[in-house]
Amino acid sequence: MIIPSFFSDDYFDEVFNTMRGKETVKPLMRTDVKEIGSDYLLEIELPGFEKDEIHAELEKGYLTISGVRTNKIDEDDKCGKYVRRERYLGKCSRSFYIGENLKQEDIKAKYENGILSIVFPKDKKPEIEEKRRISIE
Repeated sequence: MIIPSFFSDDYFDEVFNTMRGKETVKPLMRTDVKEIGSDYLLEIELPGFEKDEIHAELEKGYLTISGVRTNKIDEDDKCGKYVRRERYLGKCSRSFYIGENLKQEDIKAKYENGILSIVFPKDKKPEIEEKRRISIE
């Protein structure tokens, strides 16, 4: 069945799930958080994204992951015309508070097989200057 373009791709799922009292979850940027020893591991689903379309920024203790996916298909496609497209095109973003004491160097990220893996320390205390004795003359 072809759905008219004025309905979103998941319009009917949202309507029926709302009627059943279920909350719908968008299938974009689903994230798992694991504790691994003294570190946390975030695993974020970003299927279909290229590595250069994904950006990670750390600001004021918030780690923000964003992605921009554009239509790279030539408009004069000789193979045919799309009747329906369900793949996501556009921008998406999520932020996680990870602590103000972390620096960019503390965070390691890797993108492989549609999964962005980010590892960072659980609790990094601010560096406190050692107590030093001041001589009085």
